[in-house]
Amino acid sequence: MVKLPEGACMTLAKTYSTEAAALQLGISKSTLLRWIRDNRVKDVRRDRNNWRVFSDQDIKRIKATM
Repeated sequence: MVKLPEGACMTLAKTYSTEAAALQLGISKSTLLRWIRDNRVKDVRRDRNNWRVFSDQDIKRIKATM
């Protein structure tokens, strides 16, 4: 078990794969990837396997541009 310093908290943010993010946005995975490729939306962070990882904040940001 890891002991955190006083006052520190550890939260795990909900993350989505490209396919799950596209589903949340109501678009296809290929459309989402095309928007990223065409710089219509900013690319997101990637995990250690170089896969895109979308956060709730990323989903909200992309929805705002739709």
